[in-house]
Order: sequence, then C-alpha cells, then structure tokens
Amino acid sequence: MPEPGDAPRRSPQGVPYSELRHIVNADGLHLFCRYWEPASPPRALVFIAHGAGEHSGPYEEIAQRLKERSLLVFAHDHVGHGQSEGERMNIRDFQIYIRDSLQHIDLMKSHRPNLPVFIVGHSMGGAISILTACERPSDFTGVVLIGPMVQMNPESATPFKVFVAKLLNHMLPSLTLGSIESKWVSRDETQVEAYDNDELNYHGRLRVSFGIQLMAAAERIEREIPSISWPFLLLHGDADKLCDIRGSKMMFEKAPSSDKKLTIIEGGYHALHHDLPEVAETVLKDVTSWITDRLPPSSTPPQQGS
Repeated sequence: MPEPGDAPRRSPQGVPYSELRHIVNADGLHLFCRYWEPASPPRALVFIAHGAGEHSGPYEEIAQRLKERSLLVFAHDHVGHGQSEGERMNIRDFQIYIRDSLQHIDLMKSHRPNLPVFIVGHSMGGAISILTACERPSDFTGVVLIGPMVQMNPESATPFKVFVAKLLNHMLPSLTLGSIESKWVSRDETQVEAYDNDELNYHGRLRVSFGIQLMAAAERIEREIPSISWPFLLLHGDADKLCDIRGSKMMFEKAPSSDKKLTIIEGGYHALHHDLPEVAETVLKDVTSWITDRLPPSSTPPQQGS
C-alpha cells in the first residue's frame, strides 16, 4: 500500500525504514528487527523479548552464543522503544507487545516450518514472554526468563499506592513517575556506563499510564501461572531491585509445569547477562545449554567445547 506523501517512513533516529530490517504491526507501525542466522541449517527458532526502556541491541552476545549452536535468533524493538515507531515508553494496552511478538514468531515459523520455538525474555520482556507462551502454550518448546517482571514489588505497589495510581491514571495519565535507575542494572560499572550512554535506551521518566499497564500485566500473569505447563528456566539475582525475585519464586512454586528450573544468583543484579563477567558467562552457558538440551533428538548439536 503506498505511503502518504513522498517522504519515506523513518525511524525515530531519522533512518528510512527502507534501509532497516523491519516488520509492520497490526496498527501500521514499523518495528525494527534483528536476525542472527547460523551458517548451517537452523535447528530451532529463538525469539528474544527485551525489557522496558531498552532495545534488542544489547542481546547480541546471547544471540551469538545461540547462533553458534545452529539456532536462528530474532528480535524486534517493541513499540515505542529503540528504532521502532510509537510513542516512547507508553502503550494503550500491554497486549500489543504480545500480539506483535506472536506476529513476528508466526512470520519466522512460516519461513522455517516444523522447527521448535523458544523464547528468551528479560525484565518486562519476561512478562511479555510468559503471556505470549500462555496465549499459545503448544507452540513453544521452552521459555527462558532472566530477571523477569512477574509481579510488582510489594513495597512499591501497596494497595493504597495502586489506588492512587489508578485514580491518577484517570485524571492525569501522562503524569510522570520516577525513571529506571541504571545503577541497579548491573554490578559491572562498564555495563552501567554502556547503558547510560546508549542513545537507543529510554532515559526519561515513566508515565502513570505505563505503570498501570505493567500492573495489569502482573495481575494477568498471576492468574495464568496455575495453568502453565510449558518448560521454563528462571534466572534471578537475589539483589535485583528492579524486578522482585519473589515473583520468580512464586511462579516456580505455583506453576504445574513438570520441566521447570529456578536458578538464584547470589548478589546478582537485574541484567544478569550483563552483570559481573563471571556471572554473565555462567548465565550465557546456562541459557545455551538449557535450550540445546531440549531440542528434539534429530536436532542434537555437534559436540563443542564451551
């Protein structure tokens, strides 16, 4: 369909989408995409869902590790994030993230039918991953969750604060709250500096309306957990101040899945894949081995040193 006017659609950074790999979602918004395709025929598809305020770029290392195991890894910047269109860090319905994820997964499955599909999600991307897998439980061979947002922090989401937030959402939905404190992302100062200097990350304050969507997602996850049957790996730092570890513990205890694992990283901060080098390395190995261990026998990888 021809676009209005002569000017090409451009990313928020001013790059024409004709020069960027992208998909167009159901609302007509362009979402920037990344693909890591192995040299040999892929043995599985892995979708990566990034967290709030960031983008798909910082998942390069995880993606490369999986690519080395002949897995085809793909991701997009969520609406309102990174190089995708949409109002920055604001969304009318959390379901849009899930709908867009399923659209991208379906597109990749149409090109590579009959391959097992995995999801890797971090932070808010963890919430997106959980709800995406809950929507189509039989479609996914496994889900990996790194410091996922499963429930709101009880201290920051007391009944009174929730009531006030909902009241403000009706009156002043664009009112801003605090911002994401980068010092809690990682114990590695170089990673915190990289986060702060990344112009594709959102460094502004969060809106009340966005907080309400996160709360609604957490409430929905809590309702879904008793029906979760798909395999999952949870990795969470016990010093994570951005996503409460109690959510991961609750999910592990209450989900009836017969294939589930919870790994708690002592002293770990929020982005475990970018935490202290030895922690990040352990997490990368755990994620890679967990996924490859769940590939069908016909897809058994060649033995590699790790």
